[in-house]
Amino acid sequence: MSDSGAAQNIEQLRKLLREHDYRYHVLDQPLVSDEEYDALLRELVHWEQAHPELITSDSPTQRVGGAVLEGFVKATHRTPMLSLGNAFSTEDLREFDARVRQAAGGNSGYVCELKIDGLATSLLYEEGVFIRGATRGDGVIGEDITHNLRTVRALPLRLREVVSIEVRGESYLPKAAFERLNRQREERGEPLFANPRNAAAGSLRQLDTAVVAERRLAFFAYALATPEGLAASQSEALTLMAGLGFPVNPNWKRVSSIEDVLAYVRWAEGARTELPYEIDGVVVKVDSFAAQRELGVTAKSPRFAIAYKFAAEQAESRILRIDLSVGRTGAVTPTAVIEPVQLAGTTVSRATLHNEDVIREKDVRVGDLVLVQKAGDIIPEIVRVLAEERDGSEQPYRMPGECPACQSSLAREDGEAALRCLNPSCPAKRVESLIHFASRSAMNIEGLGDMIVESLHEAGLINDPADFYTLTKEQIIRLERMGDKSASNLLEAIAASRRQPLERLLFGLGIRLVGEKAAQTLARRFRTLDGLMAADVDELLAIPDIGPKMAESVTAYFAQPDSRALVERLRSYGLRFDTDLPGEDERPGGAFTGKTVVLTGTLTALTRQQAQTLIEDQGGKVVGSVSQKTDYLVAGEGAGSKLAKAEDLLRANPNASLRILDEQTFLRMIGAADVTVRE
Repeated sequence: MSDSGAAQNIEQLRKLLREHDYRYHVLDQPLVSDEEYDALLRELVHWEQAHPELITSDSPTQRVGGAVLEGFVKATHRTPMLSLGNAFSTEDLREFDARVRQAAGGNSGYVCELKIDGLATSLLYEEGVFIRGATRGDGVIGEDITHNLRTVRALPLRLREVVSIEVRGESYLPKAAFERLNRQREERGEPLFANPRNAAAGSLRQLDTAVVAERRLAFFAYALATPEGLAASQSEALTLMAGLGFPVNPNWKRVSSIEDVLAYVRWAEGARTELPYEIDGVVVKVDSFAAQRELGVTAKSPRFAIAYKFAAEQAESRILRIDLSVGRTGAVTPTAVIEPVQLAGTTVSRATLHNEDVIREKDVRVGDLVLVQKAGDIIPEIVRVLAEERDGSEQPYRMPGECPACQSSLAREDGEAALRCLNPSCPAKRVESLIHFASRSAMNIEGLGDMIVESLHEAGLINDPADFYTLTKEQIIRLERMGDKSASNLLEAIAASRRQPLERLLFGLGIRLVGEKAAQTLARRFRTLDGLMAADVDELLAIPDIGPKMAESVTAYFAQPDSRALVERLRSYGLRFDTDLPGEDERPGGAFTGKTVVLTGTLTALTRQQAQTLIEDQGGKVVGSVSQKTDYLVAGEGAGSKLAKAEDLLRANPNASLRILDEQTFLRMIGAADVTVRE
């Protein structure tokens, strides 16, 4: 066939596949089965392989992934992606309505939309062709994730009209895809994602686009960043975006009053469990763009929109039994096994009870009917016992005196709530210590999940962290569900962990009371592991933030012959015993030099750990509570008691040095261009 004939066939197939994508993802009216669609796609692949010079970036074949990226580059948004202010009650919504009416002299009505629990995403199109996609980042600078977004079938690579626009929306993982992904990760012994939002964010930051394509992400468009000449209102913009080929959530509604808004919120709260995707609230926007411009924006958020956040979802369930787990430090933690219930989009069958004191304070008994919720929509917990529903068959629970794993005696130290197993050879403690050593915050051994660690330990292949570096492919392949490729990848990850710096190794060793921050402090001060091992209690106490208990714990750890032997084995396998962190005398000054800072609430551009590291790198000290000595309080979204205490302190002493910073001010102080954005 001639080149012109091939080009014609290829273009016809592309148009047909785009039409099917539009009908499936936008109209929800598919005309062909998945098998028929796949057959058309295979035919297009065949033609393009025969004529590679005709392949274009907007072809449906460019969704399959396969490229392995070296990393993500930063992308500057043409218009800032502002975060929304939050409402948590009907009173908050009424106050928002009053502010709108006072500032704008009335309004043109509102548009109510479901708040999809995913990852805010910006899409850029030139002449109708998708050219760039980016994360929100700090609202000004995000990360370029174009290659990964190309794999999202719901996202059009070519629009139905030739137009240049920037569209904002939410990339998310449907409930069914989330459950499927977690089943696969459980089978492979990998950590499970806590919720669909985390899974979506983690997927879009994958460097292997084939992995992203496999996870079946979806997308909803919700805003035109460049509406000039295209739409005069949010309702017009939503209709326009659907017409251009974007999937737009069909449950949006234009209303004329705040009472209608409240009715929509009540509907959404009732409907959330039946939807095929997670929502965590409702977004309310003034409809008219002219009114939006009149209302304007603050440094952090627009005045014309607000996000109503649902309260934590709760459900009743019954306690079937109480199980005990032993952590790496020997702490024995009780967990209630409950009748399975649906909460925040997942099936919950276990809820933490924390410790013996919590069981006693809440009077938790086996057989009790209890109210369960997900704290922060992540960790299931028992809110309270429904004691009024008891029939007398419920059994009080008492913590045992022996370790459930090794039957050694349990002890409770003064000032602690946890019972601990003190047996250094306890198998449960050993497994948890091995899992901790390989974890992301420690040595970050990719692919070494809990189940694989347990299998290696049960097979007698590992007993302490140094044993990881003795493993062979032949040993790993013998494990269940481990093939040649998986074994090779795991060995490569173990080898790569040898390059982790001292602070990660220190944290990974699991020295009691030494967390990530303390490990960094010790690495900065002593520079090498040998230097730390030679230190006595007095030297450790001379370091700010190192108290008597931690100093004693560190010296006691390195005084043990077993610990010394482990260190020498790790040395023999080539692990790093030094750090790249600047020393205490080398650390540069900065905006927070000599200042004490408290972080509260949720930051949208940074994780809590990233913010803390940046503050410390600029000479500051991060503490956990507000006091007269606090210089700055950085208040993110949902800031609560710490913010209230800071405001009380300022009211009592207006001349205090304490200053409250919102996120945007904080980012400017540390230099937003240098921020590694949160995802």
